[in-house]
Amino acid sequence: MRNVPEVWEKYFFILKKLLRKLPMTKIMTKRKLRINGHSHLLPYPEEIPQFMKDKEIFWVDDERKHMLQKGWKRPVTDSSFFLNEKLVWMEKNKIDHAVVLNLSQLYGNGLRLEEMKKALRFQNDFNAKVQREHPDKFTCGFVVHPGFIYGALDEMKRCVEELGLKVLCLPTHFMDSIGQWRCVFDEENDRIFELADKYKLAIEIHPYDGDKMIKLENTNWRFHLIWMLAQCGDAYHFYTLNGMQERFPNIRTCFAHGGQLAQMNLGRRIQGFDGRPDLFEGKTHPRKAVGHPNIFFDTLVHDTDSLKLMIDRQGSNQVLMGLDDPYPLGEMESAEQSSYPGKILDLATERNIINQTQYDQIWEDNTLQWLFGDDEKAKQGLIAKILG
Repeated sequence: MRNVPEVWEKYFFILKKLLRKLPMTKIMTKRKLRINGHSHLLPYPEEIPQFMKDKEIFWVDDERKHMLQKGWKRPVTDSSFFLNEKLVWMEKNKIDHAVVLNLSQLYGNGLRLEEMKKALRFQNDFNAKVQREHPDKFTCGFVVHPGFIYGALDEMKRCVEELGLKVLCLPTHFMDSIGQWRCVFDEENDRIFELADKYKLAIEIHPYDGDKMIKLENTNWRFHLIWMLAQCGDAYHFYTLNGMQERFPNIRTCFAHGGQLAQMNLGRRIQGFDGRPDLFEGKTHPRKAVGHPNIFFDTLVHDTDSLKLMIDRQGSNQVLMGLDDPYPLGEMESAEQSSYPGKILDLATERNIINQTQYDQIWEDNTLQWLFGDDEKAKQGLIAKILG
């Protein structure tokens, strides 16, 4: 009888040879990843340039208790607003990777041109540093101001070609050079999307500044709870009417907060388009965008009924995980709501809104598709970084 250790040694040798012949991608993707497609980071107070505090553009107090702008203050509600604490929070909640967007306070609306350029450049350099130093944990976005088109195009080139950033963050609306509020998908901004199409970028559309656009008293958080949803719906309205999903086939656009009013309002938009064709000459029918493979929505819709509507309407393949952490309207730990990061998908699975395959796709595959489209090499490159 042969020596048992010799037999095992022979089998181990054969197994090693077989493993070497297997594509590494098949080994590395065995464990499904949890990728958060909507996250935010604050710089530490000492990282923010002095001019931003002197000009009251944006800063964080030394105690890390508040973020501030001229005439505005908001509490820092969780320590994971900051990098080192965010890494601990991600480990605790089993988040493998996060897409860090820009801070909404740094879209630059209403700032003087040079101040805006410096502030946005700081934001982009900060995000690039985070991605460069933690490529396994973070994919970071960059922001430009659509109201100053030539500067926006220059900053896009810098961020993509020099900083290696591939997620373009844009507001639903912006203030132009004469103080008029406009939708980011106005046709005058086509050059931004032409360049984004050339670079094959992922795009994130996020609402903010509703209190500056709408002449209502800023009370009871109305602009976050009501008008942000309308801003997303309005941006989706013009994105799809202008047929941008077909005109710019290499970009993949995600609407924050599930583009929530966009889901609820589809029937009204279709009836309006059909009922008043004189108002929509040269525009694309709303039906043609439904479930389009280059239009995505994140899961931050706050209840499973809304999630079900979005999935029924757009298809689960167009939905990606978005926690919007660590803001209090994000999917965070909450004793009052007995909530935790990822709860809405867990509930959706329990209630048979989605199955396990769809659950895994929303956490991983769909986010990778938004980030990279059909570039399988880029997808596997990020997976390799995450898994080390």
